[in-house]
Amino acid sequence: MSGGAITVETRVRTSVGGGSTGMSSTTGSLAPVRPDWTPPACWYEPAFSPKEIERTVKAWRRFGAGAPLVGGIGYVISDALEHRYKDGHPYKNYNLSKQGEGMFWAPVVNPNREGEPEATSCDRQPFWVDKGQTPDEPLAVSPEVLAEYAYDELPVPGTEIKMAPRGRSTVNLPTWVWLDKARFKKITVTASLPGTGLSATTTAEPEALHIDPGTQDATRFPASGACAIRKGGGIGEPYVRGKAERVPPCGVTYLRSTAADEAYAVRATLSWKIHWTSTTGEGGSLPSGSFGATQRIPVQEIQSVNR
Repeated sequence: MSGGAITVETRVRTSVGGGSTGMSSTTGSLAPVRPDWTPPACWYEPAFSPKEIERTVKAWRRFGAGAPLVGGIGYVISDALEHRYKDGHPYKNYNLSKQGEGMFWAPVVNPNREGEPEATSCDRQPFWVDKGQTPDEPLAVSPEVLAEYAYDELPVPGTEIKMAPRGRSTVNLPTWVWLDKARFKKITVTASLPGTGLSATTTAEPEALHIDPGTQDATRFPASGACAIRKGGGIGEPYVRGKAERVPPCGVTYLRSTAADEAYAVRATLSWKIHWTSTTGEGGSLPSGSFGATQRIPVQEIQSVNR
């Protein structure tokens, strides 16, 4: 029971395709770039046949009989449920005469968003929906709801960038940053509701690498800090000997050194563009998301002596 309604565990199943190789084993969930949007915290989906709703109501009656200290609660709840599903307000005898002709839909909570205030938004008691019909309920499961749930299930990898020089940077000399093409690729998650033929596939594709040098005393390349995917794949350009005086297509130059036992926290965040398709032919875009990782870089200052 949640918010006074019978809730059930979602029957939606997900499967992952694609993925990244050679990257950090750390994975996480995408943070949508739109602060006003999140995947759904709850929705309604087919949950009970008439016989199953009958068993559920009777289970509450047995709970009342078998738990003397709290049994009153069980009786109160079972009385209310029998009034609704057995006595004709609005359902008579649990709709047993319609067995096989539809299902009672019930609220489920997105397991990734349990405890969020929005998770209590689905507060209707299970309601009947005829087979093949779509309920007039904005939060009813749909291809888009499945796609948005799949968004929450995308296992995006942490972004462990390559840098040159390795280990320690030098004031006023560029640090090159890059990601090889083989280190990331698109990821898909398909969310399906068994027994309905309904499924949606959400696809995340790397879009750009964003560099936060960890200090204001730095110059980023490009100035926006957003390194785009180059033609043919990959981000930035690997450093090789002879490029020390060149400006990197993706990187940073530090203007101030760190103390001997300190380092700058460099945040590398990969943004992902998202789209979805479904078995109904519906599809479209979802808000881009991001996920990243932090690496620590000490910066030294080379002293020179003029004679």
